[in-house]
Amino acid sequence: MGVGKRGGEDVEGVTMIELQYPENWNCTRLKNVALINENSLSTSTHSDYILNYLEISNVNNCGIISKNEIRKLFFLDAPSRARRIVRNGDTVISSVRPNLQAIAYIKHTSGNLIASTGFYVVTPIQQRIDDKYTYYLLISDGSKQYLEAVAKGVGYPAVDDKDFGTLKFAIPSLLEQRQITSRLDKTCAAIDKAIEAKQKQLEILDALRKSIIHKAVTRGLDDSVELKDSGVEWLGRIPKHWNCEHLKRVCSRIQTGSTPPTANTEYYVDGTIPWYAPGCYDGGIYLQEPAKEINEIAYFNNKPRLYPAHSIFIVGIGATIGKVAMTRVEASCNQQITALVCNSDVYAKYLTYHLKIFESIIPRIAQFTTLPIIDQNKIGYLQIALPPIKEQEQIAEFLDDKIAMNDRLENNLVKQISTLRQYRKSLIHECVTGKRRITDDDVQDQL
Repeated sequence: MGVGKRGGEDVEGVTMIELQYPENWNCTRLKNVALINENSLSTSTHSDYILNYLEISNVNNCGIISKNEIRKLFFLDAPSRARRIVRNGDTVISSVRPNLQAIAYIKHTSGNLIASTGFYVVTPIQQRIDDKYTYYLLISDGSKQYLEAVAKGVGYPAVDDKDFGTLKFAIPSLLEQRQITSRLDKTCAAIDKAIEAKQKQLEILDALRKSIIHKAVTRGLDDSVELKDSGVEWLGRIPKHWNCEHLKRVCSRIQTGSTPPTANTEYYVDGTIPWYAPGCYDGGIYLQEPAKEINEIAYFNNKPRLYPAHSIFIVGIGATIGKVAMTRVEASCNQQITALVCNSDVYAKYLTYHLKIFESIIPRIAQFTTLPIIDQNKIGYLQIALPPIKEQEQIAEFLDDKIAMNDRLENNLVKQISTLRQYRKSLIHECVTGKRRITDDDVQDQL
């Protein structure tokens, strides 16, 4: 059967996604085939309960709940407010930031699962719609586009109850719904398995990258070289002719950055000086896109601190503490970043590679208040293995080649994962809109 019907109307001035669906499918709204937030539980009446609690951060955009998704919630210690009860066959979907598609189909719960009030809990009416088919409808592109269109708010957009309930779609008979679900379950499981395998390959490549860097900057390129104890736990044994130095001994400048007052907008007009923040790090050896570009007015008013090309920027506070990269040109940074300017007997790229091994160490040695932090004084006391300058250059050149090869393999895997995810998304969309029809024969072919 071909696609024959159309359906579309306005909801409070927002045009709904135009539907085109097969002749024997029925156009309806979510509230007509499912119960939404039907059951809730109040801590005030169940203060002695210990329940499994699901938060929005536990759900990813493939509808998979993380392994540590469900934590124990002691209602005796919890704030007194209602939470959603979730049962087998329900679909939970975040009411905030619909672009993230925090959606999951719930199964194998023991009956004591509750969810944050940031979720809509959708309970299908069994005589009208299949429970797993409901999940596929909600995760489809058409639903996503509609929910994004009706979400209200800028920084934290949310979908209200009325707009969520009036989500419109077309559904086939229960038999065909289950045929579609069976096909999607098997195909999506195969796609997810392929994605998981490629993600493990990415993890292996990341571990290999770290291993190559660590060996090169602590042992050098000559496997036969005589070694000595560095006296530093995370450096181990180093070549006998190398030195072990504190950063403050090999840098002419170790200083945190600064931020020109954002209230003075003229500092940011026609800027030419790159200004970096912790969000600018992408894992590479060089910093690429700056957070902003400031102009000479800000500089001449002594508002930013300026560092020469080939300075090394280390994040000293926050979630990305320890991240390291170097600049290609003269640049500035904010106060969350500490800049290192190397002495003439240190090759900046070698030192940047060396400091990459500290990315996993700094978070462990940083002082904790509300955020992990390591100040410029403590950074100055970090110890590094230092070969002669010529050898530093050779090691950096060797690592450039090795890491470039590793990057090519990683980029290829990332593209493959992206392609698989796009195929998964397209397949779901085509099946729940009737563009691709599924029959019993199609299901049998997969067995």
